[in-house]
Amino acid sequence: MGCKDKTEQDASAQGRLIRELIARFASDHLIGKKIKNGEFRKNLTEPPWMVPGGFTKKEIQMEKFKMEWLTAGGGSSDRALLQLHGGGYVASMRNAYRNFAVCYSELGRKMPVLTIDYRVAPENPYPAALLDAVSAYRWLLEEGCPANRIVVAGDSAGGGLALALALYLKDHGEKLPAGIIAMSPWTDLTASGESYQTNYERDPLFGKTRDSLIYNREYVGLEDPKNPYISPAFGDFHGFPPMLIQAGSYEMLLSDSVAVARKAKDHGVKVRLHIYDGMFHVFQMAMQLMPESRQAWKEVEKFLSLIFEFEN
Repeated sequence: MGCKDKTEQDASAQGRLIRELIARFASDHLIGKKIKNGEFRKNLTEPPWMVPGGFTKKEIQMEKFKMEWLTAGGGSSDRALLQLHGGGYVASMRNAYRNFAVCYSELGRKMPVLTIDYRVAPENPYPAALLDAVSAYRWLLEEGCPANRIVVAGDSAGGGLALALALYLKDHGEKLPAGIIAMSPWTDLTASGESYQTNYERDPLFGKTRDSLIYNREYVGLEDPKNPYISPAFGDFHGFPPMLIQAGSYEMLLSDSVAVARKAKDHGVKVRLHIYDGMFHVFQMAMQLMPESRQAWKEVEKFLSLIFEFEN
């Protein structure tokens, strides 16, 4: 379960190609720095997202943030997935996560998916994102979806936020979700894990610089970065639901996943940690373009089938 060594296998041919393309864009003198520090993502302009046939998207305005409720025709309403997007806590939701929502719904046998556009830093540092996640989770409960039929999923900052949400719920005596899916979760905002050094040269997205999202303090502000609600790696996972954690062996945040998985297992939690050889941060975003991302989503489907007890 530890970080891979130099004898590890590399990615598939498609995976190596995509990894190289990411590295080239991230090293470009004109846009590379903006990609690494999040400025490119913050200012990203996208066309309107086209809702796929058979799906309906409803926008829900909360007091301080917005949510999107994706449902599929003929789908079951006895379960739901709460999606918390990535973006270093400084970038809002984008179309990729709407595509994620469709994928989660299909893999969960047409289950509804609630994706929240939580408040982000620097305008809204901690605890804004966490409080919005708590509000969204409670909204699902109020809508009649029991906690034991909810899975919380997130990638990068969203993966860390999913774990922080569960820690918050446990500490406040509230019912925990049935499961957690964390893709390349950002769980240690102190950047103290070993992979921040061992993968410094080979991470295609965040490597070879300290001027990147994973070193900024815009979300932390004046808070202690070791606060488990900010860095869940420092939390107590006793009583947590089953977790699926996926990470790439090339990413600097690899140790964030390894540390959480090891600690959670020590606390008696059922954890599936899969480190994908040669993969980069949130490689699942490649969807069907390479074997590793296809396998990762298959793994998500299996996890959901076990949680909700339907045939895979």
